[in-house]
Amino acid sequence: MVRPIAEEDLHAYVDGHLDEGRRGEVAAYLARNPEEAERVAGYARQREALRAAFAPLAEAPIPPSLNVGRMIAAERGRARARWRIAAAASLALALFGTGGTSGWMLRGRDVVPETGIAGLSHVAAESWNVFAPDVLHPVEFRAVERPALMNWIATRTGTRIVAPDLSASGFRFMGGRLVTTGHGPAALFMYDDDQGTRLVLLGQPMRKQDRNAPMARFEDAHVAGYSWATDGVGYSLAGPASVAPSLLHPLANQARRQIASEA
Repeated sequence: MVRPIAEEDLHAYVDGHLDEGRRGEVAAYLARNPEEAERVAGYARQREALRAAFAPLAEAPIPPSLNVGRMIAAERGRARARWRIAAAASLALALFGTGGTSGWMLRGRDVVPETGIAGLSHVAAESWNVFAPDVLHPVEFRAVERPALMNWIATRTGTRIVAPDLSASGFRFMGGRLVTTGHGPAALFMYDDDQGTRLVLLGQPMRKQDRNAPMARFEDAHVAGYSWATDGVGYSLAGPASVAPSLLHPLANQARRQIASEA
C-alpha cells in the first residue's frame, strides 16, 4: 500500500531528499494531479531563485563571530555564568528562607514559564515572529486544503482544535500548519486582512496546567495578543503589538465564542 503523499513529501521531493522508491511514488502522484504538480513546480522555482539570490553570501568566508569553536566556548561561558547565578540564588534561599527570597528570584529571572497559558502565549508570539513575515511559505496547508489540515491536526494532537472564521472582521483564513513545542504538537492557523496585517491563532491541548483559564492579554517584544483555555484546550491569538487592543481583543472574543459553539 502506498502511503498518502503529505506536504513534507512534496518539499523533500523538491529538495531531492527522498529515496528512489518514495520519489517514484510522489512523481506518480504529481502526474495524476496537475494542480499539485504546478504548485510543486512553483516551490522548485522559488528554491532556485533563493539559491541564486543568496549564492554570493554562501560563497563568502564565514565571519569570525560565527566560528563554531568560538560559539561553543561562548555558550560554555554562559552556562557557567547561569550555574553561578543559580548557586547564589540557592544559597540566598537557604540563608533567608522562602518568604521573600522566592519573589526576588522570580523577578530576576528572564524566563517564560514552560507550561500553562503563559507558555502558550510565548509559543504563539514566537510563531508569529517566524511565520507571519514569511512571503513564500507562511502555511503548509492553504485555505482550500482546510479539511486535510484539520484531519492532520486532529491526528497529530489527539484533540479537535477549531479554526474560527474571522472574515466578518476583515481577516481571511490563509491556512495553517503544525508547530513543535516543548509539550507536543500544536496547531497554528494564520489570518490576513489583505492590507499587510497577519494574525496567528495557536491551539494546543493543555495537559498539565491551566486546563481552564480566563482570557489574558500578553505582550512579547513586538507581538501582543490574548490567550485562554477551555476544557483542556488552550488558544492564543497573536499579532503585531502595533495593532491596538481595541482590535485584537474583540477578535479574540469572536474566536473564543465560535470555538465554544463548535466544541
